[in-house]
Amino acid sequence: MQIALSKIGFDEFSTEIFHIHRLFFEEANIGAEAAADTELLVSLRLEEDEQEARGYADLSLPGGSGSWQAGSVRVFGAAADRKAIRRRAVLSALLQALQQMTGLEQPWGILTGVRPTKLMHNLLQKHSAEECRHILEEQYLVSETKARLLIDIAERQLKVIPDLFRLDGEVSLYIGIPFCPTKCAYCTFPAYDIRGNNGSVNGFLAGLHEELRQTGAWLKQAGLKITTIYWGGGTPTSITAEEMDALFVTMHEALPEMGHVRELTVEAGRPDTITPDKIRVMLKWNVDRISINPQSFTQETLDAIGRHHTVKETVEKFLLSREMGMDNINMDLIIGLPNEGMTELERSLAETEKLMPESLTVHTLSFKRASRMTQNREQYEVAERDEIADMMERAIQWTEAKGYVPYYLYRQKNILGNLENVGYALEGRESLYNILMMEERQTIIGVGCGAVSKIVFPRAGETADGAPQRIERFANPKEPNAYNQTYQDYIDKKRELLNEAYAPFVRQAD
Repeated sequence: MQIALSKIGFDEFSTEIFHIHRLFFEEANIGAEAAADTELLVSLRLEEDEQEARGYADLSLPGGSGSWQAGSVRVFGAAADRKAIRRRAVLSALLQALQQMTGLEQPWGILTGVRPTKLMHNLLQKHSAEECRHILEEQYLVSETKARLLIDIAERQLKVIPDLFRLDGEVSLYIGIPFCPTKCAYCTFPAYDIRGNNGSVNGFLAGLHEELRQTGAWLKQAGLKITTIYWGGGTPTSITAEEMDALFVTMHEALPEMGHVRELTVEAGRPDTITPDKIRVMLKWNVDRISINPQSFTQETLDAIGRHHTVKETVEKFLLSREMGMDNINMDLIIGLPNEGMTELERSLAETEKLMPESLTVHTLSFKRASRMTQNREQYEVAERDEIADMMERAIQWTEAKGYVPYYLYRQKNILGNLENVGYALEGRESLYNILMMEERQTIIGVGCGAVSKIVFPRAGETADGAPQRIERFANPKEPNAYNQTYQDYIDKKRELLNEAYAPFVRQAD
């Protein structure tokens, strides 16, 4: 869709305006002036005074064959929120006009970011739950169903972690192990064939041990404790049981007060990597939670997306883990995988019911730019928008009927149906790390290949909407060879950033 957009004075909202168009037109190209191939003319304007703003959107087809107009509700707020007020006014007018034109309703309204629950927490600090619902529905055009979902999740998170907003004196740790048996077609995570030539596993592990030691030394010097630890990747259980055991030894030798850690998770997502020896290692070191991820219980789907394990193997490894003593297991399912519809989802839910994992994350397929699936999209047939929505609704009904409650949520670009990914858990089995990682109220230090640190500057104050004033993202190299050659440089740079963030805190500790 070639779009000519007139938005004088709204350049600061260009990215958000583009994302609103993309909700309706996947291949939207936006220019400032009409051209010969222009398919839609869009004009945006704004009326405002010191306390409120109202946006207007006019859409028309070249040649006068159709036109649509919409005005936003009046958006109120304090002077300090002026930019946010203007943004909401303009975007809500544009969204309503596009909904009129296309007939597509967007349940998330003008929210296009990854973490809508962050907004919910910020609102709950100032308003009642019912007031928050009205704000989301009227100011952000979020549907009542999604608004209530956000409220439920935010309240659940505060029940699970009552000190969620008081954890900037601790950190959590993410350990990235970038190897998998094979790479799934939809995946863009650092995940390299452990049998391939992307880098020496031994070389990588040597660097990871050193990064753990130096990270632990910094934490001890800073006087900071660890709240949660998460082994991710890749698939950490791709390495051998002996290699896993050695990493646990280094963790316990290097990191401060391991007895204080509230949760230790190991992502064992690929069933074909799980062995009795690896389970014994995890039990030995008191791993609290693992993930065994089927994604689908249809064998043809697993073959199509490059997961070289069988449905039978998923069940067998789950039962093996349970029999050996793993009592907190997560499973992932993905809605919208190639050639899957309601029949396949029902099969996956029926098989999941036989196992009853303690938690279940229901993802909606996202066409990530760098994935093999996106680069060869014509080879993969996926369900239409309405069927995706029906499948998500069925998953919601199933989880509620089985006693699972939603406890974290995030969204992605190019996600099918403009929907969401939701983590569900049985009472008391919610993942603390998932909550902390999504809400960005605590520093997550990433070590290992492809690990991303998100450093929340403590005691730096908050923005007008209640969010932390400064968050810095620092990524380690994704590719094992690059990590092996440069990990010390990245350790040094990350330590400099941590020293800057925690300088006031460290001085007080001294």
